[in-house]
Amino acid sequence: LAIHDMTGNLYSGVIYEIMQQDIRPLLAVDIIEQLHRQFASLSGGRGKDGAPIITFPECSGFSEVPEEDFLNVVTYLTSIPSLDAASIGFIIIIDRRKDKWSSVKASLSRIAGAFPGNLQLVLVLRPSRFFQKHIADIGIKLHKDDFKMKVPIVMLNSLSDLHGYVDKSQLTRELGGNLEYCHSQWIHHRTAIENFAMTVKTTAQMLQKFGTDLAETELPNDVQCTKDLLTAHTDKHNNLKDELRLAVKQGTTLYSCIKDQSAKSEDHELNPDEMENQTTVERLLAQLDETENAFEQFWSKHHLKLEQCLQLRHFEQDFREVKVSLDSLIDSLNSLSDTGDCVARVEKMLKELKTLEEKAQATLEKAQLHALHGDQLIQSNHYAVDSIRPKCVELRRVCDDFSNEVKKKTDILSKSLQIHQGIDKSGIYLLASQAVDKCQSQEGAESALTDIEHFLESAEKNQLTELRNLHNQYEVVLSEDIKVHVLKALKRLEDVQEMFEKRHLSLKRLSAKQTRPIQPVAPRPESSPKRPSVKNTPRTAGGQQRNLIFVFSANLNEDMHIMTELIETERLYVEELQSIMEGYFAELNNSELSHLMPPSLENKRDVLFGNLPEIYEFHNKTFLMELENCAEKPELVGTCFLKRVEELQVYEKYCQNKPRSEILWRQCGDSLFFQECQKKLDHKLSLDAYLLKPVQRITKYQLMLKEMLKCSNGEGIAELEEALATMLDIIKSVNDSMHQIAITGFEGNLSELGKLLMQGSFNVWTDHKKGHSKVKDLARFKPMQRHLFLYDKMLLFCKKREETTDGHEKTPSYSFKHSLKMSSVGITENVKGDSKKFEVWYNGREEVYIIQAPSMDVKNMWVSEIRKVLTGQLEACRGMYTHTHTFSSENNSVRLCYLIFHRITLQSQQVKDEKIHIKARRCVELACSPRVLPQSKEMLVGVSKLPIGVHVRVNGYLSLCVSLGDM
Repeated sequence: LAIHDMTGNLYSGVIYEIMQQDIRPLLAVDIIEQLHRQFASLSGGRGKDGAPIITFPECSGFSEVPEEDFLNVVTYLTSIPSLDAASIGFIIIIDRRKDKWSSVKASLSRIAGAFPGNLQLVLVLRPSRFFQKHIADIGIKLHKDDFKMKVPIVMLNSLSDLHGYVDKSQLTRELGGNLEYCHSQWIHHRTAIENFAMTVKTTAQMLQKFGTDLAETELPNDVQCTKDLLTAHTDKHNNLKDELRLAVKQGTTLYSCIKDQSAKSEDHELNPDEMENQTTVERLLAQLDETENAFEQFWSKHHLKLEQCLQLRHFEQDFREVKVSLDSLIDSLNSLSDTGDCVARVEKMLKELKTLEEKAQATLEKAQLHALHGDQLIQSNHYAVDSIRPKCVELRRVCDDFSNEVKKKTDILSKSLQIHQGIDKSGIYLLASQAVDKCQSQEGAESALTDIEHFLESAEKNQLTELRNLHNQYEVVLSEDIKVHVLKALKRLEDVQEMFEKRHLSLKRLSAKQTRPIQPVAPRPESSPKRPSVKNTPRTAGGQQRNLIFVFSANLNEDMHIMTELIETERLYVEELQSIMEGYFAELNNSELSHLMPPSLENKRDVLFGNLPEIYEFHNKTFLMELENCAEKPELVGTCFLKRVEELQVYEKYCQNKPRSEILWRQCGDSLFFQECQKKLDHKLSLDAYLLKPVQRITKYQLMLKEMLKCSNGEGIAELEEALATMLDIIKSVNDSMHQIAITGFEGNLSELGKLLMQGSFNVWTDHKKGHSKVKDLARFKPMQRHLFLYDKMLLFCKKREETTDGHEKTPSYSFKHSLKMSSVGITENVKGDSKKFEVWYNGREEVYIIQAPSMDVKNMWVSEIRKVLTGQLEACRGMYTHTHTFSSENNSVRLCYLIFHRITLQSQQVKDEKIHIKARRCVELACSPRVLPQSKEMLVGVSKLPIGVHVRVNGYLSLCVSLGDM
């Protein structure tokens, strides 16, 4: 909303000063009384070359005009024409036909001493009376030098003489011309235009201040304060809109008045000043309209953000309320025990659990609706997506946790109820109900024996076997207390069974025929065998098996553990990719679901999924099987990774497409199509979470390789180290490519620049020889924030920009600013005053870039990489000359000498020292001499004394020269 810059070519001087300067200039309203005296006027006439004409008409009281008033009026009149017109110079016409020479002299003296503008010509209509006319002729000759004017002073005898200098169409009727001019109307227009300009400036400043206040306002954290802020800002916006309407109305009325004046007669033509007035008002109206549009655009965005902030605060408030209710339900659920000591207790707990579940339904539905509302906010491109999404996930997670916990407790209590019911089915009651005295007769014994045999038969099939099965089946989910109860019940049933068997034997003997009468004697009560304590109860087969597995696992090698984890996670990864391919990717071609597919997804399957099919094919058919082959030999896993380096490069393409995929997902992710696919797959998370799996997987490999290196001490270490370095390089390449695709404004083809070697953010100072000295001085002290991209063939300088896309997270983009060809680049590793700085210079230090790295490690990496590029260029140069030139004659050697010397001359210009230049030249001469080997010592001494930047270059060229000389 800043006031637009304006130049003298667009506005006249006064209007330009009003709009551009903070200090208020001299305006017509400030000197309105002096202007009405009309001792000087700007009628709008122009000279033949466009010079503005200021007229000093006949004025009897001119000599009585105070010096300050004269200076103010003349200063104001000279400030009205545009800067272009004023630069030509003003023409002064002094009309003193009815006056005396003394008045002419006084007028010339005042103008010469106080005229603030550039003068081109002074025309004086001398007194017409005979005596005064001759006095004027003599006076101008005598006093001409006293006026100290550097422009001609022309004394005119009549109006016809005046018409020889200025065309009649540019003169008013008083001077014999036909230019229409009304002084009072001129003053009225000037005050109106200047007043409108002040209104436009004031309005723009108010809008700018309001915009600044809005931008600096912190968003409140509660609903009521957000409502109050929205109301206050809306009221202020409405008031400013009213001010804008009044300003537009004022400008429109003024424009109509000026235009109506020109339409009074058909042959009336606007003079340059009137045309300039009309143009000025048009431009002020246009600026006001542009300012209003910019203000409305800004307000629209701000108002939307405030409304979204209010939505967010309502959402957060409701979230807190729902979360409190859910936490209360979770606490109530946790307070319910899942163990009971009897059937009645377990049945009571099941009833309480059922009641809690029914009570929780309303809260769970409210939570799900609130999460759905959050999804709608996300879909509407809300600016706080990063705050809303986790809350929606949290609500759904808590609801799922509550439902799962209820289901789990219900399951445990139901199984516990079955066990307790099995425990109660004991035959001890049958033993107690049999009367001992009736068992003394043969018939009574036979009857009791029949009952016992029936019970033993059913107990063997049901009670004891069923209880054991329940225990073995539910052992994992049962609590320790229930397990103790079950073991006790099993032991008790075994004791009861033993008691039944003893009575069974006794009753058999009693039912046999007796040869002699039997004295009724009460039999001894069967004694229960001693029970071993629960602590000494033998372990079950399942427990022994788990112990064996635990002991075996504890003895496994560490690298075997990591290898097992790598293979298992790889299998799971392939299964997840398969579910995506079959449950989503293939379903896009399912005609039965075509009616659910969103229009924004049509023909964009490759955008959403990228090259995921290619990744799945590689892992499913190749990589997983090769990893499984290494299960027994972890030392081979490094070789496995090295073998598949090229195939793993597919992740770079996938990651480059990921931003486009995410944008498309935000547009269509909430469609019924994806909901139906997710429901069929029974996935807890939506598709976008699974599309992140490849990005997470490619970064996981290097972590596992690091762990394997830590515990490996034998065969395969070298391959592991190389595999780790390779995976880190792939991750770096993927990361660099993600930055590269965000470069904007580069007109060339990035793929032609070679491999992207490095990228990072730096402080950069520039120092160019061809630049203005003031620019150079400023450049040295004010760093630029630049993001650098180093390629094989070019170094790019970009400006990093953080952009918010549709209310989502900020994504960086890199605006291209400058580039340097690596074939003309030199480097100075150390810069005085800061160890983290180094220099990159171009074309023999014609352009110098001082680069400050964030750390010494970053600097060293960049300097090393640039060195490699420069060294590679030298090697390429050597190879080119090896294959294309045969240095068999002395002339060829001489030509090569001058070629290398010319290249070193360019590089050594950084030193600006003639002695060093001579040393460099001497080194080349020695290198190209037929006696190069005997003089190698002198040559190396000369090179060692060169500065580091020249030293590196000379060494490279000397090595090239020696190798070519040897041939």
